[in-house]
Amino acid sequence: MDNQQQKQQYEAQHPVDQELQNYDASDIQVLEGLEAVRKRPGMYIGSTGPRGLHHLVYEIVDNAIDEALAGFCDRITVEILPDNVIRVQDDGRGIPVGIQPKLGIPAVTVVFTVLHAGGKFGGGGYKVSGGLHGVGASVVNALSEWLEVEVRDGEHIYRQRFERGHSMYDLKVIGDTTDRGTTVTFKPDGEIFEVTQFEYETLLTRLREQAFLNAGVEITLTDSREGEPTETVMRYDGGIRSFVEHLQRHKEVLHPDVIYFQDETDAGLAEVAMQYNDGYSEVLLSFANNIHTSDGGSHEVGFKSGLTRAFNDYARQKGLLKDNDQNLAGEDVREGLTAIISVKVSDAQFEGQTKAKLGNTEVRPLVEGLVYSGLSTYFEEHPAVAKTIFDKALGAARAREAARKARELTRRKSALETASLPGKLADCQERDPALTELYIVEGDSAGGSAKEGRDRKYQAILPLWGKMLNVEKARLDRVYGNDKLMPVVTALGCGIGEDFDLSKLRYHKVIIMADADVDGSHIRTLLLTFFFRFMRPLVEEGHICIAQPPLYQLRRGKEVHYAYTDAERDQILAEMNSRSQAKIDVQRYKGLGEMDPEQLWDTTMNPESRILLQVEMEDAARADEIFTVLMGDKVGPRREFIEQNAQYAQLDV
Repeated sequence: MDNQQQKQQYEAQHPVDQELQNYDASDIQVLEGLEAVRKRPGMYIGSTGPRGLHHLVYEIVDNAIDEALAGFCDRITVEILPDNVIRVQDDGRGIPVGIQPKLGIPAVTVVFTVLHAGGKFGGGGYKVSGGLHGVGASVVNALSEWLEVEVRDGEHIYRQRFERGHSMYDLKVIGDTTDRGTTVTFKPDGEIFEVTQFEYETLLTRLREQAFLNAGVEITLTDSREGEPTETVMRYDGGIRSFVEHLQRHKEVLHPDVIYFQDETDAGLAEVAMQYNDGYSEVLLSFANNIHTSDGGSHEVGFKSGLTRAFNDYARQKGLLKDNDQNLAGEDVREGLTAIISVKVSDAQFEGQTKAKLGNTEVRPLVEGLVYSGLSTYFEEHPAVAKTIFDKALGAARAREAARKARELTRRKSALETASLPGKLADCQERDPALTELYIVEGDSAGGSAKEGRDRKYQAILPLWGKMLNVEKARLDRVYGNDKLMPVVTALGCGIGEDFDLSKLRYHKVIIMADADVDGSHIRTLLLTFFFRFMRPLVEEGHICIAQPPLYQLRRGKEVHYAYTDAERDQILAEMNSRSQAKIDVQRYKGLGEMDPEQLWDTTMNPESRILLQVEMEDAARADEIFTVLMGDKVGPRREFIEQNAQYAQLDV
């Protein structure tokens, strides 16, 4: 039987409604095979760690979101089932079940078994979608121990099961229904992933983001793994305005209403929501077809230029800037700003499968014009709000000028000194930054032990003393000249603020080493806040680490062990007692200074035995929120955060 006869026979048995936007099997275009996914999963999902694991869920949810974008889906449910099985269900049209003309098998089978197969390559299935590359469903299938897909087309329920990408049986009808939609259930493959335990909060953050970006779509996340199910239902009719309100909930806003603009042209649909707070950092999140473009792109460029031009034109018109005054800079008008930019375009051009940057040039004038005209009108209609925002921007400009003068003074001072590096820095001999490490150590006592115990060839030591500036409550101009922070800036060599240049970083591993107590935790948090606010690429590129000194030393004669938690101490004690009942000396380290150089090297600095935690930043908005809560002025949210999360605090070893 040839393909045409097979197609006719299958469609006679399983009729498909052809009237829905012509979204049928012919819209599923095949580009290439699936062979390499299991061999190189990182190429398709980023990693085989927790990030890649959760990415599987996002890929399936994104397909449901595309149905919502097309106007056919109102509800999406995601459930974590026992044994970390995931089930995603939507009430969209259902993946087509008719025969795909080129391969002669049902289109739904093609979607789950052929890489780069989907309805998003220019067929009639989708006008706008985030699933540009069509790898999502097939990659999830390839990386799952098993996967089942059920399709409801308004007449029948179809089911097919796969194991590690291979079909266990052909698509079959298992019942009748008047409903429409798709249900995908899968279990990630333990042979592929380092961990298979899903984090509820991680999924919740991403799904809440999607609910904000798709006003009126209801997304439900349920955790049914143990005990009473945990369920969160998310529906935000305010869309990205609600998103801004959510991000601002722990901050003091300068105006009560979220500023919102929307426009649609031949280039696409653009919407912007923004609000100012009394802080000094900006939160700017951009999305294209619901995909978070973390590296920005043409829509962000358009937003920034339109915003800056609107501010300066209004300021000149109203006399807020005099003839001899310089224009406000972009960083001035974005100080304390929280903004969401969302564009929907029919032919989105992303850079790579990660979709981190939008390349459509036609989107820039769309967003720039929208922001310029919308904000200019808003300022005219809300002069009191305009004055409040301008006062803040002018304050930022003055601080920027003060920072420039302080920076120049610092540069001149460094040039006059015989050595521009901090006096307390014990530098290393190696000059290749890729091979060197800088330990930022709490206190002179611990710094002395670290200097003696280190490997001088590639480990540098910079002692710090006392509490440093909380930059969450400070502008850049206060950093210059600060005797706690400037030695760090000088030692790293890559500058801060607008002068930051990652290529000049003198040490590719920057290790915070502080006592395992409350003061040590505070110093770590202050330093992390500084790096996040003023040297963020250090965090984003994985250059920042936290040393993990032991809490206990257990000694019996020449036998010595170190424990990093109370539980580990008890386990070591039990093992030592099982061999002998001789007395064991247990020493609780109150600080790094109690260790001699040899102990500090063995436990905390020796690459072969030390434990380092690399600081990662998967979600900039979530990180901003946590730093605001922990280091900001509001006591209530900080107390609530500590009460909710204290039970999870632990030493990760």
